[in-house]
Amino acid sequence: MNALDYFNARLQATISPMDYIKAKKMSPEQYFLIDVRNGPAHVRNITIKDAHVIPEQEVVSRLDEIPKGKEVIVYCWDVWCNTAAKVAKFLLDQGYQVKELTGGIAAWQEMNFPVSTLTLDNHSSDHCGC
Repeated sequence: MNALDYFNARLQATISPMDYIKAKKMSPEQYFLIDVRNGPAHVRNITIKDAHVIPEQEVVSRLDEIPKGKEVIVYCWDVWCNTAAKVAKFLLDQGYQVKELTGGIAAWQEMNFPVSTLTLDNHSSDHCGC
């Protein structure tokens, strides 16, 4: 793969926080944002505003909650976590249109973009799964 192919593929598979905000403003109904982070609920209680919380370990059992007619944007912790990439691959295999939000929740918070505080149940797994 040459550099041009690499960067084209990267841009097709990812969306930056700034580009997501801009695109969401232009077409709010086109996107379905999912927080796919695993781990203890007390460290996942901050999420991107309006994100759907479906931890990676629950995606298979909650697939019916994810609309096929929208572009699905998945995110996890940060650039070192590959959980969102695992979920994106799975969803692509299921016929979804998917992109990964670059930088995850860490980049989003670093830019002071809107977040929400959640009360998560304790039924979610405490295992990271990264």
